[in-house]
Amino acid sequence: MNIIVSDEIASVCPEFVGAAVEARVKNTLFCQELWDEIHLLENRFRETLTTDSLKDMPSIAATRRVYKACGKDPSRYRPASEQLIRRMLQGKELYQIDTLVDLVNLASIAYGYSIGGFDADKFVGDTLTLGIGREGEPYEGIGRGPLNIAGLPVYRDAQGGVGTPTSDNERTKMTMETTHLVVLVNGYDGNRERVMENAQYLKQLIERFASGSDCSITLYPQA
Repeated sequence: MNIIVSDEIASVCPEFVGAAVEARVKNTLFCQELWDEIHLLENRFRETLTTDSLKDMPSIAATRRVYKACGKDPSRYRPASEQLIRRMLQGKELYQIDTLVDLVNLASIAYGYSIGGFDADKFVGDTLTLGIGREGEPYEGIGRGPLNIAGLPVYRDAQGGVGTPTSDNERTKMTMETTHLVVLVNGYDGNRERVMENAQYLKQLIERFASGSDCSITLYPQA
């Protein structure tokens, strides 16, 4: 999979660094050991964060800044990582979907980066381009229906949008039948080392909980 960062993203976030984690996987409905780790993180965050201080996490603060630079209100269209951690801090249970979705959520929560997980066999073409959503651009968010992605960073394949930091697209979502996984870590803070740490953590989760094999990590754009 080739990943291109467009000039329009580079102009608002020249420091952007992303990581693509690709693997062969086997999904399951539920993994207790994975959820034990999620609950440990919940408890730690509830002791150290509030819904106000959450916005100051460098990874989340940087994503919010890019939303504003692209013309989107980050309090109305919250990045998914912020949504998930806020839910934890409000004492609400995270949604349990399936092991692939749950482990991607854990990796996003642990580092604060917005992370998209995709069934790579559903991509059209061999290239993803990170750009900015346009007015009237069709996009169906997972579990959200039509989503106004104008002013949101968006990955597009040859057919159209597949992922934003607020919600990924129904067309390329992970399911129980997913065997070829691609996960994208979005570092709008430009912290190359931390993005790589997040990607390596994802690789470990995939190998431990989703029978991951042939797992690779690619940073982009190339330095």
